[in-house]
Amino acid sequence: MNQTKSLELKITGMHCAGCVGSVESALKKVKGVEDAVVNLTLEKATVSGTMDFEHLITAVDQTGYGAELSETETPINLQEKTDEKVDSAFSQMKMAWGFTIPAMIWMGVHMFFGVAFPSMEAMELGIFILSTIVCFIPGRETLTSAWKSAIHFSPNMDVLIALGSIAALSTGLIKSYIEIHSFAGVAGMIMSFHLTGRYIETKARGRSSEAIQKLMSLGAKQATVLDMDKNEVHIDVRSLVIGQIMIVRAGEAIPTDGIIREGRATIDESIVTGESVPVTKNIGDDVIGGTICADSTIRVEVMKIGSETFLSKVIQMVENAQTTKVPIQVFADKVVAIFVPFVLLLATFTFFIWTIFPSQMKQLAQSFSSLLPWMNLDLSPMGMAIYATIAVLVIACPCALGLATPTALMVGTGLGAENGILIRDGAAIQRLNEVDTILFDKTGTLTLGKPTVKKVHPISGIMENDLIRMAASLEKESTHPLAKSIIKLAEEKEIGLDPVTEIEVVAGKGISGKYGSAILKVGSGSFTNSETKLSLTGTPVFLSLNNECIGIFEIEDAIRPDSFETIASLKSAGYKCVLVTGDKKVIADSLSEQLNIDETHSEVLPDEKANIVLSYQNQGHVVAMVGDGINDAPAIAQADVGIAMGSGTDVAMETGELILTNADLKSVLRASKLANATFSKIKQNLFWAFIYNIVAIPLAFVGVLHPVIAEVAMALSSITVVGNSNRLKSIKF
Repeated sequence: MNQTKSLELKITGMHCAGCVGSVESALKKVKGVEDAVVNLTLEKATVSGTMDFEHLITAVDQTGYGAELSETETPINLQEKTDEKVDSAFSQMKMAWGFTIPAMIWMGVHMFFGVAFPSMEAMELGIFILSTIVCFIPGRETLTSAWKSAIHFSPNMDVLIALGSIAALSTGLIKSYIEIHSFAGVAGMIMSFHLTGRYIETKARGRSSEAIQKLMSLGAKQATVLDMDKNEVHIDVRSLVIGQIMIVRAGEAIPTDGIIREGRATIDESIVTGESVPVTKNIGDDVIGGTICADSTIRVEVMKIGSETFLSKVIQMVENAQTTKVPIQVFADKVVAIFVPFVLLLATFTFFIWTIFPSQMKQLAQSFSSLLPWMNLDLSPMGMAIYATIAVLVIACPCALGLATPTALMVGTGLGAENGILIRDGAAIQRLNEVDTILFDKTGTLTLGKPTVKKVHPISGIMENDLIRMAASLEKESTHPLAKSIIKLAEEKEIGLDPVTEIEVVAGKGISGKYGSAILKVGSGSFTNSETKLSLTGTPVFLSLNNECIGIFEIEDAIRPDSFETIASLKSAGYKCVLVTGDKKVIADSLSEQLNIDETHSEVLPDEKANIVLSYQNQGHVVAMVGDGINDAPAIAQADVGIAMGSGTDVAMETGELILTNADLKSVLRASKLANATFSKIKQNLFWAFIYNIVAIPLAFVGVLHPVIAEVAMALSSITVVGNSNRLKSIKF
């Protein structure tokens, strides 16, 4: 049985949303393909299934586009590719207008002054030549794309532009045989406006992918390593191997992920967390490639290289999120898929209606003549038919419709990445927008995940500091988190420790040893033969001397400082907040009371958390689950939106649809705000794209929309959609 796999293809020759639809349709028809998603901006296709690579290439080739296996070992330099596209689009636009403007001046002189210089025939011939140059030289790419698309029976939006411009250009030839006006000059203007719109659109799309470009630029190009003789040598980062020792000096970017083996430094991890405050790293601490060593020299052992590094995974994650489709896009995609054939039929219908019923159509158009200065009802019936047909072909291009969702999604996911919110699945943006209930894990999510001693309760009259000294003296041999909290308390109070001998650790229960001639125990009530009637909200750790309880350490996991503000803000925004934890009921209830959480579920196992999520879903709620990794994975997977707290660990990278790399709980609120804003932009874009076509197409059909005006409007609609998406960058977190 063939194993399901995922392949990334680099697609060439795409220009618009119609191209995307054609490529996707072709790929999905290949035997064994389960799903195929194409990203226009990244020029990538992600295909999953049991298909053969060669069959995919053949399918794309047959649609008139190019395909090859994408290089996934190292990220492509998107910035360079974008710059090349922008420069090429600008050159084509500049050349087009270089020939179109003289033609427009020629036409303007004749239109306003009635002068045809040097003669009518020479003027019309000159305009025809200039427009021909515009269409076939700077517009060659558009015409070629249209031709390839047409012969492979997968018409894209370039087909509409090509037909409109060629139809207008051809009137310059056939006017000698048919009584029509020459629209040859209009052909050059259509193509010039089209290339202008493509340039602005390309530039805007490039800006919308700035997040990936920034991430790609962060990685160091070279690394300083120690050779076999312990000498420092400079090598290409791509040549690094696991186990090598890198020398990183102050101000340098850490070349790749690793562990500090020598030295201590302040590290700027803003690319990971979105936080500007640096963190101190010591020997044994993990460091991430691309982060900046701020103040000293450290030696770092290489642990990850290439596509396994945190930065590479983030880039891949952002790209995948931008490639995925939001559910609302499905309808838009279906419309785009049938739109071009529909427009071709509509244009044909327009031509025949104007040819068969010229007087009736002219009478209909006449009612607009006083409002629209470009109306020219003196044209022959055939001239009006061509006029209206060209306008329909141009105005009906659904470019804006195809760009509405992808551009907003691209900007939104990129903005999230810059602020420590990694969106693995773009569809989660729509689902998060619909969430009404948020479930939180306790330890490591609402709390710091670092136990601290809340209070020391003396039982037998021994002073508090003496109790701390005795307990810490014994616990210094333990690695248990609760033990560390007691040792830390002793260090904070600068309490010296006493010697303890014959130490014995009993897993899950406690630790014992000889303290002088007495037996000292620290641990559970059963282990220390202790019990208490005290009302404690924290975890009790008993201290006994010769099996007599002498003190109780009440230990709690400190609440995150940002938990209070986050929960309060979420509740104010209308969300139901729920605590789901494996901790005891008294501890969970105490935390819920402090944070004013709506509902609490305590003493639950990891698999039971998933059932609790399901129960809320069965009640009709759309649920988000916020957790910190492995034990919360079942619940995160069950939730409509899974949100993982993390700091760049592999566990965090593999759990949840949203990853909060800065481990800041307030990012849950930021993610919600980002999702709402992004989805709002998507709806705005779709609305304007639909309205534009609904209003403009009938006007073109009745002959009241000049082809040049139609082209300008079409270009502006696409630019407006992209520009509206880029307005997301103004969001204040």
